[in-house]
Formats: sequence, structure tokens, C-alpha cells
Amino acid sequence: MSEATYQLNIGKQNARNSAFLAPMAGITDRPFRQIAERFGAGLVVSEMIASAALGTGHAEMVRKLGKAGSLPHVVQLAGCEGQWMQLGAEIAHDAGADVIDINFGCPSKRVTNGYAGSALMRVPDQAMTLVESVVKATPLPVTVKMRLGWDDDNLNAADMARRAVDAGVQMITVHGRTRKQFYKGEARWAPVREVVNAVNVPVVVNGDITSIESAREALDLSGAAAVMIGRGAQGQPWLVGQVGALLAGATPPESPKGPDLVALVQEHYEEVLIEYGTAIGFRAARKHLDWYLEASEIVLEKADRSRLLNCDQPAEVLAMIEQFYSGECRAAA
Repeated sequence: MSEATYQLNIGKQNARNSAFLAPMAGITDRPFRQIAERFGAGLVVSEMIASAALGTGHAEMVRKLGKAGSLPHVVQLAGCEGQWMQLGAEIAHDAGADVIDINFGCPSKRVTNGYAGSALMRVPDQAMTLVESVVKATPLPVTVKMRLGWDDDNLNAADMARRAVDAGVQMITVHGRTRKQFYKGEARWAPVREVVNAVNVPVVVNGDITSIESAREALDLSGAAAVMIGRGAQGQPWLVGQVGALLAGATPPESPKGPDLVALVQEHYEEVLIEYGTAIGFRAARKHLDWYLEASEIVLEKADRSRLLNCDQPAEVLAMIEQFYSGECRAAA
């Protein structure tokens, strides 16, 4: 496949380019999506939102509905009952969503034990009742994110995608692993081509895309219209926009370094505190502070790293960010 130089449409919504930020629970909250969008991501997707909890007004699920910026607001819902998925879609619509994504892909036991997420690939008929409920509930475009199947004996993504599109779904994203794999082994992009050949809507390939090289290979092998980047964006939310620009033949944004990296990490930290409140926010921010260190190849002494990640005083953390992310603590070449 040639490099993507076109705009991908999801119903009436337009993606800025063909590199999207994947939904990741506890990670792609509003602050993270906001940064990825600023650096040029083609589309960003909310954290997974449990439809039943949202329907009963659970504060954490309501928080996850927050829009990050000016890109189409894609809200991902998970559940196993049509009534809750329908209500969740209606609430998301009223809250300003532009696209509703249905989760058929999460491998977490907490999710699959309730026959939600990737467990739905074992019960296609039930999965389609959820699609039908959401499509009927809202005029918004509906999309689905799935895996190749439950296991290697049940690679039914193409059939599931075909049925979902027949029910009104307007984009399919496929993670190139089965549920049984969780995140082990390597993602397989070539089998996604079966999904591409089965439907007449855009297909997005996901899994192990961490660079422009892997993005191009994933597109070539799958025939997909776009890539979705998940764990590869941890600690480098600018990567999604860089890949999107390069696929479009444009100049990518530079990775922040030195004072620019310090300012970005400080901003992200402060936005997380605003999003969650200080008591929860300092814990929610720790993983991001650590990922920024790793992605930027900054090595700290064990005591310094512990102080940074365990401090619950915002002013002290901001001061440590200025000290530690300035570029003076990088690993030796």
C-alpha cells in the first residue's frame, strides 16, 4: 500500500491524518489526548467507559467523557447489555461525543469475565445486539474496535466486522492479536487484510506500532486505511502526530527536548492534578513521569527516581521535573 495521503472519513467526521491514538484505560485521559492532539494526532479516543456505570451516574465514568480539544470527540463504550449500551450512547451524545466506539477488544479478565470487551468475540450474536442498540440510540457514527478473535482456533474478526458493518458500523479497528495472547508475542498485521477485504468501510490496524517503519509495514501487510498507536505513545504522546505527518508526506513535529520537554511534562502533571484532584492526581501522574524518563532515555539515580515518583507535594514535583528532565541526567552513550 502506498503512503496514506488522503483524509479518512467516519460518517461525516474527518480524521486529520491516518495515525490515531488508541483508547487505553487509565492512560488516554483528557490531558494525554490533549497533548497527542496538539502534536498532530489524526484522531484520539477516550478511555474505555463502562456503559452500565455511566448509566447510573458513576462520577469516574462521567469524568472520562471529557473532550480533549477540537478533533472529533470519539468516546469508547464497553458493556454486555443492550439497554446499558443504548443509554451510554445517549449520554455520550448529549455530552458532546462525535463518534461512539464499541469495545470488542479489551482482554482484561475483569472485563471479559462479564462478557464484555474481547469476550464478545465468543458470542457474536450478543455482540451484534449491542451494535444494533447503539446504532439505534444515536445518529452519531458508530465504530468497533476488536481483536483477531478469541484464540487461534477462532479467528472470526472478518465475520464479526462484516456483521457489524451490516448493522450500521462505519469503521473497524483490529488489534493484531487474539484475546488469549493478551499483549504477549507479536501483533500480526497480515490477517487484518481479511477484515479489509470483508467490509466497505475504513479499517484501522493496531498493535505493536511504535515507529514510522512499523506503521508503514502494518499498512502494507494489512491493507488498512490507518494505524492506531497505543503503548508506543506512552511517554511520547507526540509519536502519533509524527507518524501521521510522515505517512502524509509532511514534516513531522520535533520530539521535545531540554526546556521544551520540561515544560511539557510539567504541563501534563498539572493537567492530571486538575483532572483528578490532587489526592488522586499525583498517583495517576506517576506512570507518565516514569514513561517520559524512559522514552527520553533519562536515567536517574534510584533515590532520585523514588523521590520523583512518590512525592505528593505538587510544588516539589514541579521543581524535580525541571531538574531531572532538563537533559543533564541522560544515559551515557
